[in-house]
Amino acid sequence: MPRTRRRAEHDDTGTPDRHADRAAREELEREHPPAPKGDPERAAGPRGDGQGGQAVEKAPATGPELRSPAFTDHTPIPDRHHGEDAVPPPLEWGEVPEGAAELALVVEDLDADGRVHRLVAGIPASATGIGEEGLPEGAVEGRTSGGGTGWEPPRTPVGEDHRLAFRLLVLDEPLGLSEGAGPDELHTAAEGHVLCRGTLVGLVAR
Repeated sequence: MPRTRRRAEHDDTGTPDRHADRAAREELEREHPPAPKGDPERAAGPRGDGQGGQAVEKAPATGPELRSPAFTDHTPIPDRHHGEDAVPPPLEWGEVPEGAAELALVVEDLDADGRVHRLVAGIPASATGIGEEGLPEGAVEGRTSGGGTGWEPPRTPVGEDHRLAFRLLVLDEPLGLSEGAGPDELHTAAEGHVLCRGTLVGLVAR
């Protein structure tokens, strides 16, 4: 054992016996410092940004597959969903895990400081999608960054490509949000209740 061997070496050099064990231990710790203990459930930041902050929800890395008949992941969103008289792209998703009580949808522009283009809460866990017109029974439209409700078509600057992230949150309890609830209200209510997430990214350009 390294510690026993180090103690013997200290004994040979004349270190008093009652101090030999401690001296050997301290020398080993200097050469092989213990790994720092961190809290694996601590987020890197308020939303996991690397700066230290609140604890995040215990959520699997993957959630239900989120898809759209209008576009595939990381491909352009058709003009009819972000041009004149735009309608929201339809969404579909796979089976949600056991224990799901409610779903929520947040659509954010990743290249415009997370501007929210749609927020939907109160989606029944039994729902399997959202069409271009109307919401599943019980679901409500939240407030976008523009201050309205419903689909806020993205209008990117000419020559810029933006990524629009569609995120489906699977929650373990109903949030009880009403129509017009904002993004901060959703994030606060959902904290600690997200079972998993499904994500789909569409590209918008002019």
